[in-house]
Amino acid sequence: MDKRQFNSISLRALTGLAALAWSQARALTLADLSTADAGKGLKTALEKGAMSAVGLLGAKDGFLGNDQVRIPLPGYLNDAAQLLRTFGQGDTVDELVTSMNRAAEAAVPMSKDLLLKAVQNMSVTDAKGILSGGNTAVTDFFASKTRPDLSTKFLPVVTQATAKVGLADKYNQVAGKAAEFGLVKKEDANIQQYITGKTLDGLYFMISEEEKKIRQNPVAYGSSILSKVFGALQ
Repeated sequence: MDKRQFNSISLRALTGLAALAWSQARALTLADLSTADAGKGLKTALEKGAMSAVGLLGAKDGFLGNDQVRIPLPGYLNDAAQLLRTFGQGDTVDELVTSMNRAAEAAVPMSKDLLLKAVQNMSVTDAKGILSGGNTAVTDFFASKTRPDLSTKFLPVVTQATAKVGLADKYNQVAGKAAEFGLVKKEDANIQQYITGKTLDGLYFMISEEEKKIRQNPVAYGSSILSKVFGALQ
């Protein structure tokens, strides 16, 4: 065998070994990950997703300028608002809707500490179970761990913000009557509670959007641990 033949065979062998190694690396499954890797990867995803969502929603027009989370008037009142516009009351309606969404934008930044606390208190034993769940498993975890406390924390901020708009009291009176006839849900009959609930819905929705992005393309987030963990789920 001459030197050229030997080099050709060696090159093919090395190429084959490289391909095998790549195939084995791609075949990494969730079961192959250590508990530490799974826990670290999940916590990184939780922190990145949550803080990104808070940053987006807590800015001016974070709610008002986002069709996916903008808070409308509830139930039939939203339909009635369209009628009010035809009678030249559009500015009044816009003022109330703007106030509702500004209240949400003011409240969201207050969620940072509780969201991060939920991440830190998550047991690593649960990490793989959450990772192997659906596309919103992380978001569901956040909601279950933080919604009651965040609701309590948001309500005073929302109440203070809506107090600046005189229509808030009128809304509560009208919605309270409407709730008696089943035209508005009881939980929506108080504007402060309604906004608080919608603020939380918007927050968890945006976290779910960030979670989906991380799961689909972890490399884009510049984290090797995210790539390793979420790559195992592809």
